[in-house]
Amino acid sequence: MQAPRSLKVFTLLFGLVAVGIGVGALMGLDDPIYAKLQLQGATALDNNLRFYGGLWLSLGLMALWLVPRLAVERTLFRAIFVAIFVGGLGRVLSMIFAGMPPPEFVAFMLLEIIGAPLVLFWHHRALAKR
Repeated sequence: MQAPRSLKVFTLLFGLVAVGIGVGALMGLDDPIYAKLQLQGATALDNNLRFYGGLWLSLGLMALWLVPRLAVERTLFRAIFVAIFVGGLGRVLSMIFAGMPPPEFVAFMLLEIIGAPLVLFWHHRALAKR
């Protein structure tokens, strides 16, 4: 049984983007997306960002590993996108309790809380027929 080519390509691209996000976030506050905020000296935030970077790097590597196994390793695929959705809920909590972040972070949140469930639905539908 094979997963549809479109799902494989999506998973490959997602994996590459996630690895890139992870590598960037492993730079901590020196990551260009955070450097412009001038937060030098915020060691707890730097520490958290590098942890976050490790998680994204791991999610990306798992997704890349999954590409040829999508039809078989369904649970891992679901776990990756459930984790992304839950992370998006964390961003929503931040917006409620800490205020609005820069616009690109709002876009990330929308991808996480809307896009991740859509990907899960697509994965389910694509493989239910097989």
